[in-house]
Amino acid sequence: MTAEAVDLERPATGVASGKLGVWIFLASEVMFFGALVGSYLVLRMGSASWPLPAATLDTTLLGINTFVLITSSVTMVNAVRAAERGDLPAMRRSLLATILLGGTFLGLKAFDYAHLVGGGITIGSSLFGACYFTLTGFHGLHVLGGLVTLVSLLLFSRRPAFARRIAWIENAGLYWHFVDVVWIVLFAILVLL
Repeated sequence: MTAEAVDLERPATGVASGKLGVWIFLASEVMFFGALVGSYLVLRMGSASWPLPAATLDTTLLGINTFVLITSSVTMVNAVRAAERGDLPAMRRSLLATILLGGTFLGLKAFDYAHLVGGGITIGSSLFGACYFTLTGFHGLHVLGGLVTLVSLLLFSRRPAFARRIAWIENAGLYWHFVDVVWIVLFAILVLL
């Protein structure tokens, strides 16, 4: 490996360029979700009446969904650890488990949406509906983006060139953990407050 290649991988920051890029991207995502959460809190606190979560939402389903997504974070950690050990079969199994759990999360979210719409709560029916569908919808899109990334990595991991790209698994893991943390915040403000 040439000195130029090393400089491209670890610039003056001492952090690999890919990882630094992911952290910068996540910083922008923190600002995006921070603005959404801040807007939600202002609207909720300024509202004369706001529905009680237990009376409006299926809190049991949302609790199960939270457990599913947190479990997917554990399987993602296992994938990263297996990749670092060079155990690609274990990494693939853990990635597949993460993908299945992420898909389960989205499936349960679709069921949650159907339950709300069946009860007359839509994005246009009330301020609560607008906030709930906007916050959870954007989060769901981020989960979907993470799933596309994980499926791509799983497929690419079958190629010999993947052995030089193990850092991609760690970078994907950073994003996946971010998505999990965002859900925990959303669960707290939408269900527990």
